[in-house]
Amino acid sequence: MAIKITDECINCGACEAECPNNAIYEGGMEWRFADGTSLSGSVVAPSGTQADADAPQVPVSFDVYYIVTDKCTECVGFHETPQCAEVCPVDCCVPDEDHVESKESLEGKKSFLHQD
Repeated sequence: MAIKITDECINCGACEAECPNNAIYEGGMEWRFADGTSLSGSVVAPSGTQADADAPQVPVSFDVYYIVTDKCTECVGFHETPQCAEVCPVDCCVPDEDHVESKESLEGKKSFLHQD
């Protein structure tokens, strides 16, 4: 499953730099599929979301840091454990029960985000 950031977040930003997919953004900041990935042009995410990879998307949260589910791979293919959860000083990076994904799905998402 993807990781989410709970409202206990203290906005320290420690998690943002650790994400290999650039899936973590400061509250209120627009995000793009292209940020930190090899995506460009028109894309269809594994979730079915269609977008221009370079087009700004609406923030998921306006109050605290947030993780874009379509870009979160739980660090599969990069690290043994989700790095955001490892560095979070208040343990607010937790599994997102609303977005359960198999390891194979997460590997596929990593391949989608970082095409050669």
